[in-house]
This record gives sequence, structure tokens and C-alpha cells, in this order.
Amino acid sequence: MGLWFGVSAVAPQIAAEWHLDPATTAWLTLAVQLGFVAGTLLSALLNLPDIVSTRYVLAVSALCAAIANAVLALFAHSAGPAIALRFATGVFLAGVYPPGMKLIATWYRQGRGLALGALVGALTLGKASPYLVNAFGSSRWRVNAGFASAMAIVAVVLVVAFVREGPYALPNQPFDVTQIAKAFRNRGVRLANFGYFGHMWELYAMWTWTPVMIRASLAASGDPPLFAEAASFVVIGAGAIGCVVAGRVADRIGRPVVASAAMIVSGACCIAIGFFYGHSPIALLIIAAIWGATVVADSAQFSACVTELGDPRYVGTALTIQTCIGFLITTVSIRMMPPLVARVGWQHAFAALAIGPFLGTIAMMRLRSPAAAQGKLETQNANAE
Repeated sequence: MGLWFGVSAVAPQIAAEWHLDPATTAWLTLAVQLGFVAGTLLSALLNLPDIVSTRYVLAVSALCAAIANAVLALFAHSAGPAIALRFATGVFLAGVYPPGMKLIATWYRQGRGLALGALVGALTLGKASPYLVNAFGSSRWRVNAGFASAMAIVAVVLVVAFVREGPYALPNQPFDVTQIAKAFRNRGVRLANFGYFGHMWELYAMWTWTPVMIRASLAASGDPPLFAEAASFVVIGAGAIGCVVAGRVADRIGRPVVASAAMIVSGACCIAIGFFYGHSPIALLIIAAIWGATVVADSAQFSACVTELGDPRYVGTALTIQTCIGFLITTVSIRMMPPLVARVGWQHAFAALAIGPFLGTIAMMRLRSPAAAQGKLETQNANAE
């Protein structure tokens, strides 16, 4: 998943070399989001994660994403081809994330929240890793961006050599285009999806623009910008700890409660972090790290809800359409930030993200109701029939 922000992390160098304005530079991240949406939509329509071996989908997709990113690092010299290659990278990453969640679910019935939390934590570290590479790697952005492709190739080898589906895997299912609609008829799955959509309004805008804000804050306060990249890694990477802790707790006290608590804290951070802009870099890093730990801590629990409340035969399709819509939402929140910052400044811009966790919390608290539990019972009865 280092491929996701592998180019975004070096966007300032690319913008300076290619003379890009901020709006065009933002497309280096937006293109991945849109590509992911296109890839997940196609995958869901074809039921791809449920009719083809999950590990093969994951391995082939990771390999193709690595190639697209490597071509950009080696040969791209202008925004147009780079954005197209970033779109292609996003399309192929659609075959990594949702199938990976489905594959984990085949190994666990108990403790699934912790297992998926560990997976999303790993994904979070992967997405944070380009900032660490950029902090301590080469001064040439092409080398740092290309390193993400090298790591993805290592992942392909690991998947092919060691990864297998678990004992709870079901046989590959026949193609059924109606599964997308069925995923939303189940009240529990629908509420989990609504919670996820609110979460996604906040998550990727935070991941995309917090490193930019940290750089700007250090410049505004007169502090040396040397540690901005390392700080960005710490802030995003803190989510890995949040995911694992939230997964363990959710298995014990319930996923809606944990997801709601995470969104309440992260939503508060949306509002609070602007007050630290341009002041003490240590204070800014602390509040940003708390935000980074909580903003993604709930992510795996939405997916776990879908695997537990939805039709197990087509759980891959349900997870894929969930992520498809969620990532489509991220394109709006990511794109709105530059004009919002220009109008109100970094001191207030992130507060607009708080509406997502607010609405997501309402959905997850409703998921605790008896009606949601009844949805789970209906699904189990339908599967038994």
C-alpha cells in the first residue's frame, strides 16, 4: 500500500520540477482515489473477489500496480501521463485492499475485529511509509517513488509463496449482479456502510492534507522543516496502533461502540487541530498523532460488521461496493480542501471534515438497536435456507 502515497509524498518536488499549480498537484492523489473507485466498481459488478481465488486477485493486482507506479517513476515528465498512471495504480489497488479483507475473514470467526484491525493497521503503515522514505531516502524523488514499487514486488512474492485462504473460506460463487443491491437491503449492513461513508469523508482528506499543513505550520512558526516528513509518517502511522487496539476492544464490547468512540475523538481533533497551527510544533504533533491514531481506528470495524451481518457467500462483493462508494466520497473532501484553505486558512479548514464522523457516529449507534440484530438473524436464516 506504499504505492498509494508513494507519489503524493514527493508531490512538492514534482510540483517544483514540473511547475505545477496546487490544483494540478492535488490530482496526483485524487487520481488514485478515482482509479480505486473505478476498479472497485468493476470488481463489484463482476463479483470478482467471490468468483476468482482471492490470493490470485491480490497478487496480480499488486504486481500491475507496482508496474504502473514504476513507469511513472522512470518515464513520466509531465502531469498528464503521471495522473493517468496514478489512476491506473488506483484501479489495480482495488484488487488488493477489499480482497485482502475477505482473505483475512476466511481465517477468523472469533477475534475477527482484531484480525481485520491488524490488517488495516498494516495498510496504514504501508500508506505512511513513503513519508519515512522521503525523510531518510534519496534526494531524488524518482528513487523514492520507485522504492514503493520494489516493496510491492516483495509483497507479490510473499502472497504467492505463503498466503492461503483460511479454513472458513467458501467455494467460488456463481456470478450474481443482484448482490450489490442485496448488500443494501440488509439493515445492519446498510448502517455499517453509512458509518463507513462518514468515516471516509474525514480519513483520506486528513491523510492527504495533514502533511501539507505540518510543512506550512513549521514554516509559519519559523521552525526548521527538517522533520516534517518524519512527523507525517508518525501521524499517519499512529493509525496502525489505533487499529489494533480498537480491534481488540471491539471484539469484547462491540463494534458500534468502538467505532463511535473513535469517530467522536477524531471529529473533535478535526476542530481542535487548527488552534495549534503555526505554534508549538510539539503540541501540533501530539494532537495530530491523536488524530492519526483515531481517524482510522474504526475502519476495520465497519468491514468486520459487513462480514458478520452480510451474506457470507458474497462478502467480497459487499466489501468491494462499500469501499467503492467510500472512496468516491473521499474525492470530494480531498478536492475541497485547497479552496477551503485559501478562504479560511489552515486554522479552520479541517473543521469541515467533522461532519463525516458526526453522521457516521449516528449510523453506528443505530446499529446497536434490536432491528439491526434482527437483520443479522434474517441473513443467517436466509443462508441456512
